[in-house]
This record gives sequence, structure tokens and C-alpha cells, in this order.
Amino acid sequence: MPWFYYLLAIILGYLIGSIPFGYLIGRARGIDITTLGSGRTGGTNVQRSLGMKFGLLSGLLDVFKGIAAVLLAGYLFSDAPGMIPGVAPALAGAFAVVGHNWSIFLGFRGGAGGATGAGALLALNPTAGLILITIFVILMVVLRYASVATLTIGIGSLLVLLLFYLVGWHTPLGHLLFGVIVAAAITWSLRPNIRRLISGNERRINFS
Repeated sequence: MPWFYYLLAIILGYLIGSIPFGYLIGRARGIDITTLGSGRTGGTNVQRSLGMKFGLLSGLLDVFKGIAAVLLAGYLFSDAPGMIPGVAPALAGAFAVVGHNWSIFLGFRGGAGGATGAGALLALNPTAGLILITIFVILMVVLRYASVATLTIGIGSLLVLLLFYLVGWHTPLGHLLFGVIVAAAITWSLRPNIRRLISGNERRINFS
């Protein structure tokens, strides 16, 4: 029953992604991060509320959530009978992003999913992950719009994985599931930011 293992991969990824590291870091510092700034639990809002050190810590922990979801699903489910190559890790990584954005532990609130998506992509397809993480960092430093950099991880994951699949670059068809789900989850979460970008009111990151 492959569908059962796919379901387990989805649940595993979602629960790992739901661990609200940004919220926990805020609580450890005596604040509720969901009441400050954008109300999100990702590294950007943590950085704006608590400083660069804690923002980086939150972001790195969110990256590791994505990595852990993909690697665990690959270890537990990829060799099960009837499994399509790459699907279980792809689903786990994608739903880690869903869990991060709509955490069951925070009343289905969370972040935007960029860091978790980057970590999951890095574990799923290291070449694609390194390309998009490099672009993410460049956009953050040059443009200083966290939303633009995060959208790059979402939409870029789908585009790069699709390109790799079409040219036969070690990318099974199952990986495209990851790209579709992550692009949708991140874009949906960033709807307010997209509206502010269009109107010219989006807030930039202050690295100082």
C-alpha cells in the first residue's frame, strides 16, 4: 500500500515543519513573536524583533527542519514496496514548508517557508538547492526584500526542478511535486507582501 507510506511521509514532514523555532526563541527571550511585526515566526520577523543573532539562529533551525524531513522520509519510506522514486522525500519536504507556514502548534499560524523550503530542496536536490540558496542570499543583500528572496525559493524550486527534469539532470518526476506544493504554499503565504511590493510599501531588511 504505497499510499499509506506517502501519507506517513506527509504527516512526518508536516509535524517536523510545525516545530515553531522562531516562536520558541521569542518565548525564551520573554516575548511572543506572533504579536510583533508581521506576526510570522520566521527568521525575518525574529531578526526585526530580537536582532540579527537570533534571526540567523531561527533561520538556520528552520533550514534544518526541511533537511530533516526529506532525509527521514527517504530513510524510512523510499525502499517500501511499490514506492515511486523521490515521491516520499518530496512530499515530506513540501509538507515541512506547509507545517512551518501553518503550524498545528500555533493555531495554524507560522512563517513564509523560505528557509524550510531551502533546506528541504538542498536535501532533495543539492545542486538545485545550492543554486537557489545562492540567489536567495544575493537578493537579500542587494535588494533587502525578504519577501522577494523567499518567493525565489518558492517559485524558483518549481522552475529549477522542472528544468532539471526536462534535461535529465538526476531529477525524478516525483521531485516536481515538491516544487508545485512549495511554490503554492510560499506564494499564498506572501500575498500581503506581494500586494505591498506592487504598491511600493514593502519593508526592507535592516542588516545593521
